[in-house]
Amino acid sequence: QVQLVESGGGLVQPGGSLRLSCAASGSIFSINAMGWYRQPPGKQRELVATITSDGSTNYADSVKGRFTISRDNAKNTVYLQMNSLKSEDTAVYYCNARIRRITYFQYYDYWGQGTQVTVSS
Repeated sequence: QVQLVESGGGLVQPGGSLRLSCAASGSIFSINAMGWYRQPPGKQRELVATITSDGSTNYADSVKGRFTISRDNAKNTVYLQMNSLKSEDTAVYYCNARIRRITYFQYYDYWGQGTQVTVSS
């Protein structure tokens, strides 16, 4: 069993900041890439940022320069620091991790339950 638990969402004014966290737990052997996706109201889920196990990062153009993804491998945790937030950042944010479970030989994608981020004055 593997779980991803997100925290840190909420309501923030335009220009403000939030930090999301996502901790993976359970029968984990190793974690490859981790990332954040979001689903704005009425739209499809989209990539926000990803980070590999060695720290290489990738960002959607819409968040470059404003968001920073990082991870703590010892804690199986990924973070998303969001600065200069805009109304168009409003969405449900989902954590994703590619995990190899103990006694398994393949990596599978796991998802968190989602956390709401609302940017509004």
